[in-house]
This record gives sequence, C-alpha cells and structure tokens, in this order.
Amino acid sequence: MKKGLLVLLVMSLAMGTLFAGGAKEAKYPTKPISIVCPWAAGGGTDRIARYFADALAKEVGQPVNVVNKTGGSGAVGHLEGANAAPDGYTIMNLTFEINTLKNLGYADLTPENYIPLLQFNEDAPAVIVSANSPYKNMKDLIDDIKAKPDGTFKFSGSTIASAWDLPRIRMLIDAGINPAKVKYIPTQGAAPAITELMGGHVDVITCSYPEAAGQIEGGALKALAIMADSRNPSFPNVPTLKEQGINVSGGTWRGFAVPLKTPEPVVQYLIQAFKKITESQEYKDFMSKGGFGVRVRLGKEFGDFMMTEYRALKDVMDAAGYLKK
Repeated sequence: MKKGLLVLLVMSLAMGTLFAGGAKEAKYPTKPISIVCPWAAGGGTDRIARYFADALAKEVGQPVNVVNKTGGSGAVGHLEGANAAPDGYTIMNLTFEINTLKNLGYADLTPENYIPLLQFNEDAPAVIVSANSPYKNMKDLIDDIKAKPDGTFKFSGSTIASAWDLPRIRMLIDAGINPAKVKYIPTQGAAPAITELMGGHVDVITCSYPEAAGQIEGGALKALAIMADSRNPSFPNVPTLKEQGINVSGGTWRGFAVPLKTPEPVVQYLIQAFKKITESQEYKDFMSKGGFGVRVRLGKEFGDFMMTEYRALKDVMDAAGYLKK
C-alpha cells in the first residue's frame, strides 16, 4: 500500500512539473520584445517595423520596441539580430541585404544564420527614363545600349550591389549585354538618382515606382517596365520585363527572423501572431498608403526563397565584378 502511494506521489510530482513547464511556455512573452532594424529611423524599413511593433504588442500583450542598429550597409544590425539570445525576445528585421553581406565581405552572414518567421514585403524596381527620351519600350532601350560604344551608356539607382542595382545587372545579362558595357553611377538612394536622371547626367535609373511616382505623374519621367512577375495594380499601365521578352524579376524585400536555437513553440507562436497581422485590412491599408508591396511567405517557404536568391545573386555579383573572393 505504501509502495502504491509512493508511486502515485512520484507520478503526481512529475505531472505537476510537466504542467508547470507547459504553463511557463504558454506565458511567453513575459517581458518586452525588441525588433532590431538595420536601417535608420524614418526610412521605409523603420516605418514598417514600427507598424509591426505596435500591432504585435496588441497581439501578445507586451511592449514591442524597435531598436535601430545601423552601419556597414546593414551588417551591424543583421549581426546584432543573429547574435542575440535565442529566447524570442529579439526579433531581426531582415532585409534584402542579408543576401549580399557575405559576398561583399561586410559580414560572415547568410540567411542560414537565422530561423525565418515570415516575409511581409516585396518591391520590384522599375526601369525609368526621361520623358523626352526616344525610348518607348524596353526593346528601344536595349537596342540603343547595344549600339552605343562601351562605357558611354549610364545607369544609376542607388549604391553598388543594392536591391536596385543587382536586378539591373540581371536584366542586362538576360538581354545579352555584358554589364561592363554600361557605366553605373552609384548614389546614396533613389532621390539623388532621380536628380541625376532629370539633370541629364544618366540615361536610365532603376528604383521603385513609388519613389519616382511624383516625377512620372508630373510628366518629367516615364517608366518602361517593372521587374515583377505581374503588373502592379497601383500602376497597371506599366508592363513587366517578362512581357517584353526579358525573363527577369526581383527587387527588395523585408521580413522577420529569430536567432538560431530559438525554441520551436516560440517560433510558431510568433509566426501565427505575424500571420494574423498581415491578414488584417489595417495592415494592407498601411502598406498600400506607404507604397509598399505586400508579399507574404511563412517559415520554411521564406527561408527557401532567401537561399535561392542568395545563390542566384552570388552569380550576378560575380558577373558584375562585385564578389569579394
């Protein structure tokens, strides 16, 4: 009898411990969460991160703060997120640059340094020229590039190996043009590139349509194509590259991830919380108003997408002479 009671007591204690552990897990989160943003306050990535911080706080019942860790073309912030404690209280706001940092020699990081939660954005660059240029479509543009002497045709858009530069190189390669044939004038972003184009200092730029929308709608510039799989309903009259015989799509994107070894229950909890946010009309309205494209990939699908892009961009960077060997 005593032995039976002892067995019951041990079982009871074991079950109590199990339930206590389960309750402890169910309480996550029990303290504030930080989202590490690798870009400066006020920029597009920061604005979306702060929207998600507010929305996630409502979902989980804890404060969510955005911490801007800038520098090194995104390397500082991405390293901060990868090296954080794997407890679910630090979320990394991944951006396109995670696929270029290692190959540029900025940081020994790839998408495999994180557990992917979700991708929530994708923006394709547009091919933009002056309104008074002779180009009516991509064939006109490509034919002129091929006809001109090497180094005389000038592109711009942003920094070297950026989300606006690498798709440009892909476009040229697919069209049968050696990227070295054209000259790239790097700038610190779309705004100065637009100024270069309007001043006649470059022939074409690649940046997102919303960044040049004011000048396009004002009649100073025109968009020949967007590098997307399908036309954007916000500017349906702009055809894709694929419609014009150039099989290229790409651009920038943003997403969230957590450090390796973060517990699976925490990972799934966050995926579901973020999924709920991206399904809301409030989120869709926020993105539309800001000119941000919506593209949602969850968990493994997001991770597979990043690694496919990482491998493809390595080849593109090699062809452009950007690869740090």
